[in-house]
Amino acid sequence: MPAARVPDLAPGNRRGYTAPMRVLVQRVRRASVSVAGKPVASVGRGLLVLVGVTHEDDAAAAAKLAAKTVRLRVFEDDAGLINLSLQAVGGEVLVVSQFTLYADTRRGNRPSFTRAARPEQGEAVYAAFVQALRAEGVPVQTGVFGAHMQVELVNDGPVTILLET
Repeated sequence: MPAARVPDLAPGNRRGYTAPMRVLVQRVRRASVSVAGKPVASVGRGLLVLVGVTHEDDAAAAAKLAAKTVRLRVFEDDAGLINLSLQAVGGEVLVVSQFTLYADTRRGNRPSFTRAARPEQGEAVYAAFVQALRAEGVPVQTGVFGAHMQVELVNDGPVTILLET
């Protein structure tokens, strides 16, 4: 039996496929980011959010995901149920740019990143995401866009969720 053909889902194809904006949300007890061995940002209880931007993303997509992120019910209530949002627990957010969320490994062993937005667009959408989080009233710290960063975290649970527009 021949293998099923996998459709080409690269941006700009003729099928009209649009890749969603992605954020990988991790519930943390604490998280920090350093650049060249120097601390840049840190948070206590809250979320570490890795942000991936693709070609079709814009400020509207960023605002939609920011609203979803702060309302995502991933914290335990008094009964031990995962039922509370970041806002409800007064948590913090550490946002880190992560173009590798768009790695395509369908062919070979070297990931392709052609679905990731160019840096100029990626940085603008990343900044819009951060601004939208702040507009929601949550404390936000950030990494350095485009820098080689070291991210440390204590994942709580672990709870890790991929959100897409």
